[in-house]
Amino acid sequence: MSSLNVEVTGAGPDLVLLHGWGLNLRVWDSLVAAMSPRFRVIAVDLPGHGHSADVSASTPAERSWLVHQTLGALSRRYCLLGWSLGGQIALDLAAAVPGQVERLVLVATTAKFAAAPDWAHGMAVETLSELARQLRVNSRLTVQDFLNLQARGSVRSEHVRAQLHRAISIQGHANPHALSRALESLAWSDLRASLSHVRAPSLVVSGQYDRITPPAASRALARALPNARYVELRRAAHAPFLSHENEFSALLERFLRPRARVRGKSKRAASKVRASGAKSSKRKAPSAKRARTRNRASGSRRAATRRTRKPRSRRS
Repeated sequence: MSSLNVEVTGAGPDLVLLHGWGLNLRVWDSLVAAMSPRFRVIAVDLPGHGHSADVSASTPAERSWLVHQTLGALSRRYCLLGWSLGGQIALDLAAAVPGQVERLVLVATTAKFAAAPDWAHGMAVETLSELARQLRVNSRLTVQDFLNLQARGSVRSEHVRAQLHRAISIQGHANPHALSRALESLAWSDLRASLSHVRAPSLVVSGQYDRITPPAASRALARALPNARYVELRRAAHAPFLSHENEFSALLERFLRPRARVRGKSKRAASKVRASGAKSSKRKAPSAKRARTRNRASGSRRAATRRTRKPRSRRS
C-alpha cells in the first residue's frame, strides 16, 4: 500500500497534480475547483509533505516511483501537471512510463535546478548551500522565507502569499528531513538526458518575474522536449496558477482537451457545408425552370417569325 496521501475530486478524464517543495496538495484548491467539473482531479501529497509519510526517497526517480505506485491503484492513463519540484518528478515519470502520461504540463519547472558551466539558467550552488544551512537551523522560518520569495514580483502578490501560507496552515508543515533530502536532490539532479524520452505533448508555463525558476530555464526546457509549447504569463512569478487563476485554468483546459474543440469545430463546419449545399440546391431549381421557360418563349417567337415572313419575289 502506498504511503502517499491523495485527494480525488470531480469526474471526467484523470488529471494528476504534483505540488512544489515545502507545500502540499492544498495549494491546488482553487485549481481543483475550476477543473473538477470537467476532470477527475487527483492531487497528491509528495513524500514527507502534507499528510504523506516521510519515506526514504532522495532522488527524483525514487519519488516518481512512489507517485507511480500511488497512481497505479487509481488510474491507468492520465494527464500530469507538476509544479517546481513536482515538475521534475512529473518529467521523470513521463520519461519512465510514457504510455501512461497522456499530456504533460510543467509549471515553473527546470530540467536542472542548480547552475553549472554548461547550464546558465540555474540557481547558484552557493545559494542552495546557504538555503540548506538555514533549513538545518530553522526549517519553518526557511520555508516561510521561500514562500514569500515565490510571490515576489507577481501581480496579486499578497493573494499568492496568503494562499501559499494557507496551504501549510491547513495541511501542516513538511517534514524537515524530507525537505533536506529534496533540496539536496535539487542541487545535483540533472534531467536533461531523459527529455528525449518524453513522448507526451507538453505545455511549459513560466512566470515573467519568477525568481526561483527563471523563464530562460523553462524556455530551454520547452526547446529540448520533443513536442512542447511554451507560455510565459506576464506579471506572474513562481506560482502563476495562483496569481492568474482564471487565465491559467483556461489555458490548461484548452491544452488538455484539444480533441473536444476539434470535434466541435468539425461538427460546425459540416453543418455549414450541409446548409450551403441545401441553399445551392434551392437556387438551382428556379434557374433551370427559368431556362426552360426562356427556351419555350424563344422557340415560339422563331415559329411566329417563320409564319409571318413573306416569300421573296423572283426576278424575271
